Amino acid sequence: MSRYLLDTRVLLWWLAGPSELSTEARQVIADGATVVFASAAAAWEMAIKKTLGRLEFPGNLDDVLRDGRIDVLPITLAHALAVADLPLHHRDPFDRVLVAQARLEGLVLVTRDAKIAAYDLDVLPA
Repeated sequence: MSRYLLDTRVLLWWLAGPSELSTEARQVIADGATVVFASAAAAWEMAIKKTLGRLEFPGNLDDVLRDGRIDVLPITLAHALAVADLPLHHRDPFDRVLVAQARLEGLVLVTRDAKIAAYDLDVLPA
């Protein structure tokens, strides 16, 4: 069974209404047999943008994710250190952590970011 990690934009689209997502991405995320993760890095990025007044998201994000069967993937020391081994295809630190997490955990990264597709990992186009 494949396991999936949502990038920040995909998570936001899913929370707001998945019409922005590809049909395949919507089906994968909605499938009750699929294991789907949101990274703590995505929540961190969202919190920073909320503080800057550039983003709104549910205050009860934990509950919303749990109700949507989306597991939270913490950032471990191994994830953080693995960022140093990545080529500089992407300079966004949050996306680099997501790539490291997907690679170390054997997850398919759901994204629409073309720069991420340059890394050696499985990607599901969002």
